Formats: sequence, structure tokens, C-alpha cells
Amino acid sequence: MKRFGHWLVSPWRRSLAAALAGALPVLAFPAPSLWWFAYVALVPWLLLLRSAPTGRRALYDGWSGGFGFMLAMHHWLLPNLHVFTFVIAALLGALWAPWGWLTHRLLAGAPGPGRVAAALAVLPSGWLVVELVRSWQGLGGPWGMLGSSQWQVEPALRLASVGGVWLLSFLVVAVNVAVTVLAAVRRSRVPAVAGLVATAAVTSTVWVWSPRPDTQGRARIAVVQPGVVQGADSGERRFAREEQLTRELAGQDLDLIVWGESSVGFDLGARPDLAERLAALSRETDTDLLVNVDAKRSDKPGIYKSSVLVGPDGLTGDRYDKMRLVPFGEYVPFRSLLGWATSVGEAAGEDRRRGSEQVVMDAGGGLRVGPMVCFESAFPDMSRHLVHDGAELLIAQSATSTFQQSWAPEQHASLAALRAAETGRPMAHATLTGVSAVYDASGRRVGPPLGTSASTAAVYDVPLAGGTTLYVRFGDWTVQAALLALALWCAGEAARAVRSRRPAPGPLAPPARTAHGSPARPGR
Repeated sequence: MKRFGHWLVSPWRRSLAAALAGALPVLAFPAPSLWWFAYVALVPWLLLLRSAPTGRRALYDGWSGGFGFMLAMHHWLLPNLHVFTFVIAALLGALWAPWGWLTHRLLAGAPGPGRVAAALAVLPSGWLVVELVRSWQGLGGPWGMLGSSQWQVEPALRLASVGGVWLLSFLVVAVNVAVTVLAAVRRSRVPAVAGLVATAAVTSTVWVWSPRPDTQGRARIAVVQPGVVQGADSGERRFAREEQLTRELAGQDLDLIVWGESSVGFDLGARPDLAERLAALSRETDTDLLVNVDAKRSDKPGIYKSSVLVGPDGLTGDRYDKMRLVPFGEYVPFRSLLGWATSVGEAAGEDRRRGSEQVVMDAGGGLRVGPMVCFESAFPDMSRHLVHDGAELLIAQSATSTFQQSWAPEQHASLAALRAAETGRPMAHATLTGVSAVYDASGRRVGPPLGTSASTAAVYDVPLAGGTTLYVRFGDWTVQAALLALALWCAGEAARAVRSRRPAPGPLAPPARTAHGSPARPGR
């Protein structure tokens, strides 16, 4: 251990160690899916931060760890963005620099029980603030939130119905802090154990008392996944394959058929022949089709990605234009400054246009569906708003065809489990090339998923649900509580700083004496 500490004397070695430590949590996410590892994955990074020689060095270690975390979480972008992936990871990693300083402030040296108790609340709160800031779509969105690694753990999904993925992130970080204290700070193990007990108690309470979705009927939906289609005429051939797979669904008594993102590469207003072919499919299957158009609009300028509902009589008029676009994939932020990214990778050559509002659609049979497009399934607020507006079934139309050989498809599909559990509504994740999956209102998988090599159509019997989860009702209260905890800690630190700067009271002046040498009495 001493030899390792001597090795860390070099600033560059410390930065490397911090980057490696920051990358560890990615193993808890799909595809490795070592969900249990999330509860100790931050411990090496926390130990490194508390051992920093100064607060300034902890800032650098926090930045380096954040860089490692972001690079590992987005490593599958390297073949497309090349060197720019490192630039993005470095910029976003800087968000963890204050968290590194905060960790050093609370855990350095031999912290007493009071500081450890504060760390159990303040450090998870600081982590949530980082996740909140990077959740802004302009910074890449909430991909890889720590709590989303728990998508397949039933007690965690129940917690998500109460406080969303934010509550999961908070508790995962709190457990990591407690384990760090147990490993490194002997004198303050009592509050660490108390923190672990409190986490177990919260989980047990939520398991027993949180409301469960009430099953209210069922819906039969089909997901059409054409698989990888390449070549100059890939748009026409993909449409033909989707058409073929959809015809096979005739007579299945379905409520909705869903195609993936960019399943139609032509504007249906400019291609009435394609619109009529879709309407014919709807008549043949006696089911509405939800397709996704990625093309320049004929009725307004620019390229839009749009979820479009098609019935037996043609376009129903229900249309949702994607609102939150993928940075560099669908637009280049500050193109005048960062446009060079298109020359070193596969960044968008032309910016897509944004929609203005979310839409709940009435599919045939009275089923109300709330569509999202690809990346938007990572935003918990979007699914919550759709449920507020009356959506009975959430749908994410995705593609992921660029990243077939990476961890991205499985991780993307797993997000639907969290959105379903948070909102108490089932969710379908339909893609062009996999992974496609469907989850019930508790976040449990319905039927087998479609892998990245599948080219097929699958039917799912989905239980619908009623009622309202606490997360839908109260929103991001966990984030608000975290901001309050940080504000109270900062106020306490400021008060202590003010007290420490007050001059110490001087010695009392000796009492006056009379001519006989005795102390003077008051009143004389």
C-alpha cells in the first residue's frame, strides 16, 4: 500500500489512476450488467480523492475521474467521432471537479462522526447535481445516470416509482460513501453502518408501502424490426422489408404495430405512394401503424424526425416531431465553432429541426400512446409528462444501427424498464436493428427481446395499468432535496468560517483599587 502511495506522488500517475477508477462504474451497466458492482464501483475513486494532498489536487482527481467515467460510458462513439470523443469526455468530466473537492473536504484525514454523517448526505447530493447539469440535452443528456444501472433489480424499480432514477443514483452513491468509510476510517464506522441500515430501511419501506400499478385490461402490440439494411437504396429496401414483416401480422387481433426510428426515409407528404402502401398495410392487418419519418418536410423547411400514425384511411394527422436531438449525431452545437467535427467523424452534416411539444396519440381501439424518439427515452421528465397527459402506453422508436457491435443497444433498451417503473405505465422500445424490448408497468420484461441480429416482427401481450406513481405525482423531489442539503451544508460552512474569523476576546481589565489598596466598590 505504501509503495502504491509513493507511485501516486506523480500528478500524471494520479490523474491516470483517477481516470481508471472513474471508468469502473460502467461495468454495472449493460452489456456487462454487473448491477451489484455499482454499490462499490466508486470506492477506489473516493479513496483516491480523500487521499489527495490538497483540495486543489482533489479538483484535478475529480476531473480526471469524470473524464474516465464519460469516456467509458461513451466509448462506443469512438469509431464515429474519433478524437472528438476525448474532447467531449474532457469537457463533461470537468463537472466532477467540484465533487472531487467536496469529497476531499468531507473525508480527508480522520473525519469524525459528524463529518461522515454529513458526507453520507452531501456527497450523493453533489453527484445528483452533476447528473442534473449533464442531463441538459445540450451537454449530451442523461445517458449513463448511475441509478439506471439498476434497471433489472425489482426493489430498485420500486424505488424508481417513488423518486425516479434520481433516488436510485442518490442511494447508490450513499452506499459507496459508507463502504469507503468502513474501509478507511475506523473511528467513524458507526455513522457509516447507520447509513447502510437507513438505506435498507428506506428500500424495505418503499417495497411494503409504495402503491403498485393496477392492471386495467391488456393491449396486443407488434414490433417490426427489419434488421441491418445497407447499400445505396437502403431506404427503399428497408421499407420493403418492413412491409413484408407487417403483412405477416394479419389476423393477429392487434391494437398497434410499431416501426423503429427512421423506418421511413421519405416525406410521406411528398410520396403519396408510400402513404398509400402504409394505409393498405393498416387495412390488411386491421391495425394502426406508428412509423417514424426521417426526411425533409414538404410543408416546412428542414429535416425532422417524426412519429406518424397511419390508419386504414391514410395519415391520421397525429404527428410528433422529435424535440430533444442528439448532439453531433443530429445537430452540431455551435456549428460555426465546432463544425470541424464533421471532418474528423460522422457528425451531422445538416442540423435536424426540433419539435415544439409532446403529443399523445389515439390509436385504433381507444389505446392512447405517448411516442418518444430514440435518445428521448433517457429523459425521465418526458415520459412523466406523457403520462400526465393521459398516455396508457409509452413508446420509444429507436435505431442504434450504427452501434450494433457495442454495448449501446442493450443499454438503450434497458432505459425503457426505468421509464415504465417510474411512471407506472408499460413501455415498448422498438428499433430498426435491435435491441427491441417491451416492459410492463413495474419495469419487468414482457416476452423475449429482439437481439441485434434479428429481422422479424414480434407480438407482445402487454398488461395496461392505472393509478399514479409517487414520481409522476411529485416529480423530481429527490433533486430538490439534494439541492437543499447542499445549500444547508454551504450555509453551515459559511457560518463556521465567520465564527473562526472573529477575534478572540481579550483578557479582562483588573478592577480599580482605592488609596488603601482594596478593590473599589460599585457606587463609590
